[in-house]
Amino acid sequence: MLDLHSLNPQQRLAVETLNGPVLILAGAGTGKTRVITFRIAHLIEKGVAPQHILGVTFTNKAAREMQERVNQLVPRRRNPHPESGSEARDARPTLCTFHSLCARILRQHIERLGYKRNFAIYTESDQLGAVRKILSRISAKGEKTDPGAILALLSRYRNGGERAQVFGDPSIRAMAEHVRKHYESALRACNAVDFDDLLLLTLRLFKEHPDVLESCRQQYRYVMVDEYQDTNAIQFQLVHQLVAKHQNLCVVGDDDQSIYGWRGAEIANLLDMEKHFPKVKIIKLEQNYRSTNTILRAANALIQKNVRRRPKALWSQKGDGTKITLHTFPNDDAEARAIVEEIEFRRVARRVPWADPSSTSRTRIPSRGSNAPCAAAILRAASAGIASAKPGPVTIVLMPINRPRESTSGPPELPG
Repeated sequence: MLDLHSLNPQQRLAVETLNGPVLILAGAGTGKTRVITFRIAHLIEKGVAPQHILGVTFTNKAAREMQERVNQLVPRRRNPHPESGSEARDARPTLCTFHSLCARILRQHIERLGYKRNFAIYTESDQLGAVRKILSRISAKGEKTDPGAILALLSRYRNGGERAQVFGDPSIRAMAEHVRKHYESALRACNAVDFDDLLLLTLRLFKEHPDVLESCRQQYRYVMVDEYQDTNAIQFQLVHQLVAKHQNLCVVGDDDQSIYGWRGAEIANLLDMEKHFPKVKIIKLEQNYRSTNTILRAANALIQKNVRRRPKALWSQKGDGTKITLHTFPNDDAEARAIVEEIEFRRVARRVPWADPSSTSRTRIPSRGSNAPCAAAILRAASAGIASAKPGPVTIVLMPINRPRESTSGPPELPG
C-alpha cells in the first residue's frame, strides 16, 4: 500500500489527481520528482496497467532516476496481457526521453516512411561531417563558414523555430531552407537520421498514418511530461497528438526556470496551457525543501519582475537562516581572490570541510585577461590544501564554479 502521508497537501493533491489535464507548477526544490514517481505508483495502485503509463523527460539521467524511484515504490509484476507469441515479461511504465520514445516508435514503423528499420542515428560528429560536405559544394570560393554554427541554426529551423527573429532575415531563412534540403537528402541516402529527425519523423508518421498514432494512443493512456517549460514546438505537437483523445496529460514545470529559449524552447507551451486544454487543473508546489526563507524571499523579489509568468511564492520550514551578503568587485581577478580567501577563512576559522563551499558563475569562462592573477590566487589556495581542480586547459578560469572535493591526503595537485 502506497503511503501518501509523507507528502505535503499540495504534493498529495497532485498525486491523487489522475484523470484529465493537470499542470503542476513546481518551484525549485519543491520535490517534483517525488511527486511524479508517487503519481505513477498511485496510478498503478488504482488499477492502471503499467504499460499504459508514459513519463517523458529531457535527460537519460533524469529518466533513470525516475525509473529507480518507481521501482522502489512499485513491486515488479507480470504483464497479464503479453503480446501474442511473446513470453510474459515484467510490465513497467515507459520512462524515457523524447528522443528515446521516438526512436522506439520509429524502429517499429519507420518503413511506412520509406526508411529501413536498421536506420543509423547520426552523432554530432556525423552531422558536422555532412554539413561540411554541403558547405563545400554550395559556398562561394574562399568563403569560410562555421559548420557548427550552421548546424545549430539548421536544428532550430527544423524544430519549428522558423518563427524566431533570426529567420526574419530573408537571406538567413533562404540559406537555412537551402541547407535543409541538401542535408535531409544526404541523410536519407544513407538510411540515417539525426536526433532532430527522431522527433520530426515521428510527428510525420502520426500525421500521415493515423493507425500508428491510434496504436500509440491506446498504449500510452496516461502521459506525464517533466520540465514542460523546456519543450519546443515539435515536442509540444507530439504530446498534443498523443493525448488529444483521452486528455490524460500531466505536465510538470516552472516558467521561472525557463532558460532554453535560445535553443527553441517555447515557454508559451506552459503559460498558454488553458488555451490548449481548457479543463486543465493547476496545482502549485510552493513549499521548498532546499533553501531558507531569506534566500527564497530574495529569489521571489527578483523573479516577480518578469513580465509574463504564473505567480507563485516559494516558502520553507527551514526558517530565515543567515542573511545574504552582497559584495562588489572591480574586476574578475579581485572576485576570484575573494572567493579563495573566503573558503580559506571558513576552513581555518570555522573548520568548514573542503566539500561544503560551492560557487556559481553567470558564465562558464570569466574574462580571459584575468588568467594570470587568478592562477596566482588559486595556486596559493592549492598550497594550503583547499583547492581542487578538474584537468584541462581551462582549469584556472573554471575555479569560480568548481566545487572543492573532500580530501584527507593533503593538497591536490594541479595539472601541469
